[in-house]
Amino acid sequence: MQYIRKGLHLMVLVTVFAALLSNACAKNAKNKEENEMKDLTANKVKVTLHTNQGDIDLELWPDMAPKAVDNFVKLSNEKYYENTYFHRVIPDFMIQGGDPNTKDGDRSNDGAGGPDYRFEDECYAGAGVPYTGQIVSEQLAHQVWQSIIMPYMQSAPDPDPEVKAVADSVMAKQSGQPIMEKTFEFFSEKTGMPPLMDNSNRTLKHPVAYETICMANSGPNTNGSQFFIVTKKEGCNWLDGKHTVFGKVTKGMDIVHKIEALPRDTKDNPNQENQAIIQMITVKK
Repeated sequence: MQYIRKGLHLMVLVTVFAALLSNACAKNAKNKEENEMKDLTANKVKVTLHTNQGDIDLELWPDMAPKAVDNFVKLSNEKYYENTYFHRVIPDFMIQGGDPNTKDGDRSNDGAGGPDYRFEDECYAGAGVPYTGQIVSEQLAHQVWQSIIMPYMQSAPDPDPEVKAVADSVMAKQSGQPIMEKTFEFFSEKTGMPPLMDNSNRTLKHPVAYETICMANSGPNTNGSQFFIVTKKEGCNWLDGKHTVFGKVTKGMDIVHKIEALPRDTKDNPNQENQAIIQMITVKK
């Protein structure tokens, strides 16, 4: 009996020690990640959007979103944004611009343009874990639809017939069940799109907050040239993790709010006679 009690006592001590060690490791990892994130806004690139409504000064954060910042600076230096206008403005939400289609005089294609490439989101610190195996819920099916199927169908000139059949079935049934009959691997392999990631254990770098400038997209990892500036004072937490935040307005929010209030059509595109046009972008060294 004495040996049994000692053995049980030792097992309890080992279990407690293991739990304490695990908690300590998790805490250290979290502290390390938080420390690494503290200075993500310390390095700044200063930019000014010169518009016909007034100037908007920005600071961009290359440590937080290097690809988004590099892309924005590159396109600005190439004069890509010159003579484009903010094609989507919604009071108490945001103003969106950066679409080269706004130069062509055809308002029907505003919001659909961009460069001939796409790059990935930079919303989280650390690496996510790809979903694998069977798609077991309507919620996950909806995410596959939004993140993989729709962007693929919109961009593929000759879509894979099996994926197209699933998409047609979803539309006909108005249900995610046809998606749930396949696996995550099926959609990644057939479309060549990045796998759907589980970000539940990752740390958000920055919320989609008031005054921030963020990448606009048509789904995960579809960033191009379009961006938006948040005008909602409380921020847009429903967009957190869905749009890369890469800087903020430092001066000129009065101009942003002026643009936000421009009279607009039913598609939230400011009327032709009062567009907010980006005349030039200055990148300060």
